[in-house]
Amino acid sequence: MEDTRAHKTTTGGLTGDERRRYMRALLTDLRALERMLDTDMFERDKVCIGAEQEIFLVDSSYQPTPAAMEMLEKLGPEFFTTELGRFQLEMNASPQPLAGKGLAALEAELSTQYARVREACASLGIQPVLTGILPTIDKGDLGLDNMTPNPRYMTLNRVMSGLRGGPYDVSIKGLDELQVQHDSIMTEACNASFQVHLQIAEPSRFAHYYNVAQMLAGPVLAAGTNSAVLFGRRLWAETRIALFQQSCDIRPPGQHLREQIARVSFGKDWVRGSVLDIYKENVSRFRALVGTDTYDNALRSLEKGEVPELKALRLHNGTIYRWNRACYGISPNGKPHLRIELRILPAGPTIADEVANAALWLGLMSELVETIEDVPARMEFDHAAASFDAAAREGLGARLTWLDGREVQAQALILDELLPLAEKGLARAGVDATDAKRYLGIVETRVRTMRTGSRWMLHSLAEMKDRGSPGERLTALVAATIARQNSGRVVAEWERARLDEAATKKSSYHKVSQYMTTDLFTVEPDDPVDLVADLMGWERIRHVPVEESGRLVGLVTSRMVMRHFTELAKSGALPVRVTQPGASSTTVIQPGTPVGDVMRRELVTVSPETTTLDAIALMRRHRIGCLPVVEQGHIVGIVTEEDFMSIAAELLEEKLGKVDVPLEPPRSRRGR
Repeated sequence: MEDTRAHKTTTGGLTGDERRRYMRALLTDLRALERMLDTDMFERDKVCIGAEQEIFLVDSSYQPTPAAMEMLEKLGPEFFTTELGRFQLEMNASPQPLAGKGLAALEAELSTQYARVREACASLGIQPVLTGILPTIDKGDLGLDNMTPNPRYMTLNRVMSGLRGGPYDVSIKGLDELQVQHDSIMTEACNASFQVHLQIAEPSRFAHYYNVAQMLAGPVLAAGTNSAVLFGRRLWAETRIALFQQSCDIRPPGQHLREQIARVSFGKDWVRGSVLDIYKENVSRFRALVGTDTYDNALRSLEKGEVPELKALRLHNGTIYRWNRACYGISPNGKPHLRIELRILPAGPTIADEVANAALWLGLMSELVETIEDVPARMEFDHAAASFDAAAREGLGARLTWLDGREVQAQALILDELLPLAEKGLARAGVDATDAKRYLGIVETRVRTMRTGSRWMLHSLAEMKDRGSPGERLTALVAATIARQNSGRVVAEWERARLDEAATKKSSYHKVSQYMTTDLFTVEPDDPVDLVADLMGWERIRHVPVEESGRLVGLVTSRMVMRHFTELAKSGALPVRVTQPGASSTTVIQPGTPVGDVMRRELVTVSPETTTLDAIALMRRHRIGCLPVVEQGHIVGIVTEEDFMSIAAELLEEKLGKVDVPLEPPRSRRGR
């Protein structure tokens, strides 16, 4: 099994002669692959494993930091490479046999290399973290300035966005709901995965192995979810699945009559022929996006007795994101091999948890490819796809459809059936019995107690509810994640995150988005002022934004409302004339006056990325008590003076020392 990074070398988009040259090379590679399968050229009877570990980089305030290039300078290219975001890093494990101590060796190597990452991070004043989605990442972190300066990523973004023909829509509903648009593929950079590679011992039976992997996707994912929070919203147990699919969906919106598969997909049906059918479908259904400098003539290489690289085929395959990806490679001994890349698993919560997830999948693969003869005869493909989707949404609580149409809860299926099968499979593969027991034990405890990484996140946020700002809670979640990972304990043993765990409070001062209120109550210009008054009383708020056709057009404050009703009372509910402070004209106020007649139209606004200090300065300069937070003309939040009181209190404590709050108020001297 060779380096998994070859697919990242490109030159640019494909047009004209260059496109035709690439497509000819791609078709030649397909013919060469077919000949290699017919002549049984592939390495057999060897089961090797490998892994790719994606990592987030955060600064001392637990916010994503664009330090990947500096990290690569310190770490070198042997085991490390870039990812889409400059705040990410990819770490590659060496291929090794599954039998014997293979799993333990995988964990040991990943741990050793991750220790190097920690050391390099410390020299830069930053930290690494393993998580499927970084809770503190914000839409403002996803600008093109944070895209890794690699021609592959830049070209893919340009070509894919051109095919999309408009912004990328992300819509995910869980406990909360998220609806955002973004102008590039950078929302995919919110994801980090742990990808497991399995070299297939019987290349002629690749389709069977692949179908078993598809069948297992749902329950294996349910056991390892670790991505429940995105942009402060509590969404799916494994939100990565929905986010990745929508972030890279280049199908033009609105073409609902045409049946098209997204580039990120589970697939359409079982594989009934060979690995060649997967590659042919990739070429048939998915447009080639990028090219490279040179292509080997694969058929000519075969005629010379050489093993072809199939560079064009692998490059195209690297731009199609099946959750189980078929891969071609060349082993260190020079023989070609086939493998399956499992892409469903998130990074984290710990390396031991990740290897335990891999052990579950590898054990099940080893056992079920031998004990199930015909997957399509035992399970409808749509049931496998639906189970995968349900597992991503609900995790261990999902209802899955298993063999022969039987419905069962994910937790029960894993505990009662799959863990015993995985144990048999690891024994069949010759895995050290002590290692097999340890890793499957990690999964069993996690599943039995329902303590996955995603549930740990949600329960931690629930315990911190109504304390601190949203930004502080998310910061504490990342700080606690790093602390627990460094402790060496698996996620089933983690205590929940606490609000006081962030090493620095300054993390909460960075951006308005960390403090703004997003649960907004708005009115329209034609609504009566009476509605605003009631809203303020019901919800205990002092500022109500005014929207028209979804766009911010004004603001009503409690002072305006109070002045309105004071004048009505003075006049006996007769029409009166009111002049707002700083206005050059007067407004006629009558009972049932529309909001549009009293609202402030000239507004001072900020964006979610405005620094907190700049926001405070604006409020002081304009002598206002709130700032609407606006993005592309739409209000997305609001910050008020009260939102910044905790910052002021912390700064005063830092300057003057911590103040002990008395349990009871002091007695009045007058009462003595």
